[in-house]
Amino acid sequence: MAVGKSLQGYLLLDSGQLSGSFFARTVILICRHDEDGAFGLVLNRPTGTRVGQVIVADLPDALREQPLYLGGPVEPTTVCYLHSDACLPNADVMPNLSLGHSLDQLVEIGESFSPQKKLKIFAGYSGWAPGQLESELRRKAWITHPASLDIVFAEDTDTLWARVLRKKGWRYRLLSQIPDDPSLN
Repeated sequence: MAVGKSLQGYLLLDSGQLSGSFFARTVILICRHDEDGAFGLVLNRPTGTRVGQVIVADLPDALREQPLYLGGPVEPTTVCYLHSDACLPNADVMPNLSLGHSLDQLVEIGESFSPQKKLKIFAGYSGWAPGQLESELRRKAWITHPASLDIVFAEDTDTLWARVLRKKGWRYRLLSQIPDDPSLN
């Protein structure tokens, strides 16, 4: 992916340079990327809590039981979500995937009876100022990969980083196998 091109709808994967930081071994979906900067959500940081334990609004049971993910270190009290359905004509992240911030709209989605509906809810987000993400890409802090709904809504998030790296081919297989603490190798 060329630096300077929008990465909306792409994944950012830790290239192995971010160990010790919040972003170590993360898989981030870039939801917006333009001249104003970038906005993304970490797909593989479950908080271990359910949405109903954090949001005190009157929520449908299906929403209350949803796992809550940590979308990033910015504004961790802000809730946003990704949703997909059989057909989302106004999808704004990538085909058939939208980003939402409205609690009312989240409740409406939670109350819908579509069997194809998928939803992932986040506290906080990851953000970059204008030019910041491009600078990090030039320093090779991130590896890019096209996003898919299967990756976005993957339930096994513990191994997501390694699985996506392996999809990129043999050059990334070794990186995907490095232990969290290389001194233990």
